[in-house]
Amino acid sequence: MAAKDVLGRRGEDLAAQYLERQGLVVLSRNWRCRHGELDLVATDSTRLVVCEVKTRSSTRFGVPAEAVDRRKAARIRLITRAWLAAHQVRWCEIRFDVLAVVAEPGAPVTVQHYEGAF
Repeated sequence: MAAKDVLGRRGEDLAAQYLERQGLVVLSRNWRCRHGELDLVATDSTRLVVCEVKTRSSTRFGVPAEAVDRRKAARIRLITRAWLAAHQVRWCEIRFDVLAVVAEPGAPVTVQHYEGAF
């Protein structure tokens, strides 16, 4: 497994743990369809919370959340429709969040949670 994949997996693990500490229940991790992948799908018992996780080893080239642009958000919305269909969810309130994880060597890991990011 490539170093960036290991870092990404670690970031997703930390993001899932963070969400669970906030009282959310993770329903799906790395759910895939022909359009792509959803990192985390959770619920706060009121709504579905679809989370894109971006992990970086430093902020030298910007904060991780900046990687979620309009095009990426549109793709996540498309994949979410496929998730809803696959899980036979007819309608529910949905919030789209971004979790930015920075794991700099020798420093504490930080998780920034952007609720309703797009």
